[in-house]
Amino acid sequence: MESLSFHSNILNRDISYSIYLPSGYNNSQRLYPALYLLHGYTDDQTAWLQSGNMQDITDKAISNGNAAPMIVIMPDAWDTWYVNQYDGKMPYEDMFFKELIPFMEKTYRIRPDVRNRAISGLSMGGYGSFLYSLHHPDMFCACCPLSAAVFTDEAMNNNSGSNAKSFIDLFHRLYGKNLEGWEKNSVLDILKNLDKDKTPKVRYYIDCGDDDFLLEGNFEVHKLMKAKGIQHEFRVRDGAHQWRYWRSALPTVLEFVSQPFLKN
Repeated sequence: MESLSFHSNILNRDISYSIYLPSGYNNSQRLYPALYLLHGYTDDQTAWLQSGNMQDITDKAISNGNAAPMIVIMPDAWDTWYVNQYDGKMPYEDMFFKELIPFMEKTYRIRPDVRNRAISGLSMGGYGSFLYSLHHPDMFCACCPLSAAVFTDEAMNNNSGSNAKSFIDLFHRLYGKNLEGWEKNSVLDILKNLDKDKTPKVRYYIDCGDDDFLLEGNFEVHKLMKAKGIQHEFRVRDGAHQWRYWRSALPTVLEFVSQPFLKN
């Protein structure tokens, strides 16, 4: 179902979302695990359906037995980058955890526990999925960032490199003119500051193309995770920052998140 909505009191606006319900959902009382699948910059809640072919890919993965029957939720995030804006004007992250997830688990037959909740996304959504798994490690059993928009502090401060310059006006709105809200929302800074004995128990699958302009940031994540002893799978495959790559990644994401789902 595409472009449904619910009202957010936190943001004082309606939030659009698309949702995938597995075959047989309407003919049973079964509870299902859930995957939150986040879109990229300039896209919306329809992107994974319209450009990502996620319905056909997910149907096939489930019917072949490669993925568990699951509900897939695709919320609209506009250009929020899934963060709480530094000045409090757009606390999207608060809305996601305090309203969106509870609404979905109340409205649809979703198993409401961490073992049955996973998150993934591409580009801006890959960053969002990384960030949410680190800010809320007790909420997800698996996280699969694809071509994640991870920028270094140098790129942000110098407005250069990793394509950060083209986003600078947006980042000033999100993180402040002096980037005062950046550190707590930087995937790399969060990983650097993690105590080794407090690393998240989330299962990670990280995938980025060898021709992707965001590959450097993903390599930095891989190195930090390895140094911190955070178990993860890191894949660099042939491809660029485009839908062809993300469509080819989705079957593996569905299989990866299904491993804990199938143990329940």
